[in-house]
Amino acid sequence: IYTYPMKGTIDASQPNAKANLLKDEKEQREHYTIVDLMRNDLAMVAKNIKVSRFRYIDSIYTEQGEILQTSSEIYGELEDNWQNKIGSILAALLPAGSISGAPKEKTVSIIQQAEKQERGYYTGIFGIFDGESLNSAVAIRFIEQKNDKFYFRSGGGITIQSQLEDEYQELIAKVYLPIQKEK
Repeated sequence: IYTYPMKGTIDASQPNAKANLLKDEKEQREHYTIVDLMRNDLAMVAKNIKVSRFRYIDSIYTEQGEILQTSSEIYGELEDNWQNKIGSILAALLPAGSISGAPKEKTVSIIQQAEKQERGYYTGIFGIFDGESLNSAVAIRFIEQKNDKFYFRSGGGITIQSQLEDEYQELIAKVYLPIQKEK
């Protein structure tokens, strides 16, 4: 079982974007927290948990330009015949730590009080299970239609070191529609 938490985002067009993202203390702490949380989550369903790649840079191309995000790769070993327990494994891992934050139970409670509505599919998971393997992802950016209106949902992580304007700019950079424009 593998997970690839992404925490820490910057507009790639900024001067020294990669170096600034990697040295940003707030982004480092946010990433350390999520890696630790995801290691703990995987340990509930697997053994021999390892962080095989830590804080590497991913490039994401949007219609507004390129953004950079730091990611890590964490994996563990599932029991033989894990496929027969796929529902229990997924239930144990939800809600995804990359969405909830830490400490998980307390943060989920705070989020529920603040949002005052059900999330529905947003922050749930989707994927393909062919009976042998599962490829899945967390719905962290999601378009929902209710009657004749569309709602775009997106989130981001905050810590005590967060700065309001920086968080707002990160949110703006992440909110994009992955739709190609006709040429």
